[in-house]
Amino acid sequence: MAIIGIVAVGRNGAIGRGGAVPWHYSADLKFFRQQTLHHACVMGRKTWLSLPRLLKGRLNIVVSRSIEIEQQEGVVVLRDRSSVISLNAYLSCDLFIIGGEQIYRTFSPDIERWIVTRVPVSVADADTFMPPGFLDGFGVARTAQLAEDLHAEFYEKSPSEVTR
Repeated sequence: MAIIGIVAVGRNGAIGRGGAVPWHYSADLKFFRQQTLHHACVMGRKTWLSLPRLLKGRLNIVVSRSIEIEQQEGVVVLRDRSSVISLNAYLSCDLFIIGGEQIYRTFSPDIERWIVTRVPVSVADADTFMPPGFLDGFGVARTAQLAEDLHAEFYEKSPSEVTR
């Protein structure tokens, strides 16, 4: 199955502020749910802690070397990238990389496709950003309008990148 990065990103590359997403768009939350439902979502410890609750209808994979997470159905804690990649071989669903910044950096070489929601704001006091060049080697395959001022772009690896 595919490894897909999914992110909502502001004009200045921002993805977080103070341990939370710095905007609220119900259309984007609905879109995220539609894309990831019945799949596995890989996140770091900070992203896990920022969630109000478990992502229902999805396997929640938390990558952490330092946190003890309460055992609950639908949550798997793994210690590193190689453990997640190994688990992916046994899954019958896509693996969505959902953040944060360090997780995007860690899994960047493995991501086959990106789904990027373009948020029409610049967050002046943001403290978490997408890694520069995260879309290098990818091209827009299609776009989807989520709301009047909000759209998502679906990226595929460029043909020259696939053959490398």
